[in-house]
Amino acid sequence: MRVITQHTAGDPSVLEIVEADRPEPGYGQVLIKTRAIGVNPVDGHVRSGELPMLGEPPFTVGWDIAGTVETAGPGVSAFAPGDEVLGMLALPGAGNTYAEYVLASVNEIVHKPAGLTIEQAAGLPMAGLTAWQSLVGLARIQPGQRVLVHRAAGGVGHLAVQIAKARGAHVIGTASAGKHDLLSRLGVDQPVDYRTRDFTEAGQVNVVFDLVGGGYGERSASLVTAGGVLVSAYPQDTGVTPGLVAQLGIRHAITVVSPSAPDLAQLAALVEAGQLTVHVDQVLPLAEAAKAHEIIAAGQVTGKLVLVP
Repeated sequence: MRVITQHTAGDPSVLEIVEADRPEPGYGQVLIKTRAIGVNPVDGHVRSGELPMLGEPPFTVGWDIAGTVETAGPGVSAFAPGDEVLGMLALPGAGNTYAEYVLASVNEIVHKPAGLTIEQAAGLPMAGLTAWQSLVGLARIQPGQRVLVHRAAGGVGHLAVQIAKARGAHVIGTASAGKHDLLSRLGVDQPVDYRTRDFTEAGQVNVVFDLVGGGYGERSASLVTAGGVLVSAYPQDTGVTPGLVAQLGIRHAITVVSPSAPDLAQLAALVEAGQLTVHVDQVLPLAEAAKAHEIIAAGQVTGKLVLVP
């Protein structure tokens, strides 16, 4: 099979396509024939060495997968050859999804909902789990609450606003003006152009989902009502201190996304109910993984970028 690997950390040019042996599924695993691969910012952070999560190269980055079950290993009864599946694999270990075949544990994947194309399905797992585990797991949003989502047109953000709407929230989303039509289609009640307007003018909220960090963190915290919650998805620099959180009387939670078939099943149910979709901005061949990383690093993606073998 073909697989993208790297023998040193560095810029996108270190990614190379090579031939490798097709893996065999062990107990509780399935072998998936890859049909689409979601690209996420963390892929580039690991590739560059900024986030040394996989140790020293050589390794293969990638955690999002959508494809068809090729072989089911011993002890597997929920999946059979021919099933279409999606999942986020092994994080924080090696998911190895930049490849034509991938091994997955059954607790990392779910059946692909009919409401998504295979490319959309590949864009859902990591971004969707990040949004779900942040808004439902950490923030525990309730109907009628006011929720502010930063980078609302990005990979995580555009899913987060839909999840918040599905939970009955009033949603405020920050994005440049050219992306407001998309936000409106996704159900955002108040799109805010962060380039021309201070988002703090949107007023107090019960929940902020901060996908930016830094200076946004402190300004966002100031909007949260007492007893509300600020969820930071950029742990390297949340922009807030324990002292500020205590002074404001709010909760502060930091997102660390984890594989979860039950959470993916909840996302799939929202898709089937017509309450969640995935906006795929660009699709590139697997051989152009380096180009995909350049695009992601430049912040040029609305929604998701996907690779196909």
